[in-house]
Amino acid sequence: MIPRERVLTALARREPDLVPIDLGGVRSTTIHVEGYRRLRAHLGLPPVEPVISDRMMQVVLVDEDVARALDVDTRGVILGAPDVSLDADLDAETWRDEWGVTRAKPPGAAWYDLTGSPLTGPIAAADVARYPWPNPDDPGRYRGLQDWVAALRRTEYAVVLGLPPACVHVSQYLRGFEDWYVDAASDKRLLGALLDAVLEVNLAIACKALDLVGGAVDVVAASDDLGTQSGLQVSPPTFREVVKPRLARFFEAVHARTAAPVYFHTCGSVYDIIPDLIDVGVDALNPVQVAAAKMEPARLKLEFGDRISFWGAIDTQRVMPFGTPDEVAAEVARRIRELGPGGGYVVSAVHNLQAEVPPENVCRLFRAAREWGRYPLEQGTRRPLA
Repeated sequence: MIPRERVLTALARREPDLVPIDLGGVRSTTIHVEGYRRLRAHLGLPPVEPVISDRMMQVVLVDEDVARALDVDTRGVILGAPDVSLDADLDAETWRDEWGVTRAKPPGAAWYDLTGSPLTGPIAAADVARYPWPNPDDPGRYRGLQDWVAALRRTEYAVVLGLPPACVHVSQYLRGFEDWYVDAASDKRLLGALLDAVLEVNLAIACKALDLVGGAVDVVAASDDLGTQSGLQVSPPTFREVVKPRLARFFEAVHARTAAPVYFHTCGSVYDIIPDLIDVGVDALNPVQVAAAKMEPARLKLEFGDRISFWGAIDTQRVMPFGTPDEVAAEVARRIRELGPGGGYVVSAVHNLQAEVPPENVCRLFRAAREWGRYPLEQGTRRPLA
């Protein structure tokens, strides 16, 4: 099989020739810029100036030579920055994004932390309506998109289009987390107005991008963090009342514009709402945060594996940064045994590989995926590629 067929077969919950692997197909499965520089050196590749794909997280677009060296099956496509927006560097450490949210990255910090939420404090729905929302029609977002996708379409790799998040995470940045949680408990009308305003922008961007390239991409990726380490950010009833209908609207529009399976990234413990995510049209769940409560891969596969695929599951909280290469290989083998039977699994790290992850561990992850991920899978017995 070529990589495109391998990914699509797995996401259709059938067994391909190999368990597919991903690095950088989406902005939550890539690598921190400093770790990326070390990885390139470890692979014996020439130094380059990495392209930052997400400024807040300081992660990169994976170059073709790295993707080929690690035998990655996916190739990611992201939207561009708008030509006109609130985005600006406020000083040497502080940056304001296009939503008006400010973040700071002091010297030595690995990424940008939230420092200012423009809609925090006492507000009303009228304040939400008056806010200077980003322009979804700005041509900078889509410049070069069709050419990029067309070029990747001529390769054998699975083309993954990254869409903006639906509504939750951006609304939390705008409102501030504390006020957002208070609204969720005591003022759902106000929270709904804010969620709808964000959704209008991001859904319009998603629809325009899909109208341009929806027929040419293989996977569509969206995100919205809904969980924490121990459970959901809000109760299941509140999720179903406030968030689920808006996610349903987002995914309905996505599915109307592409036949590509839909990947959804949501960190944390989301076991309690996986049936709801299936309900609204999610085809593949990422990141399968194995260190979070109730996210045991074998349990997820048993209960939901006939209705949803899994993408991720290689532990980034302990194994990747602190484990030995042998422990990384054992982690990969375990996850393939748990999630791989019958298809429905794409190997990647739980989240972006951070700066402290040794390049030896990164390489071992992808080598182990090929060593253990050959179908038919044998429980506990490595079957190296010929």
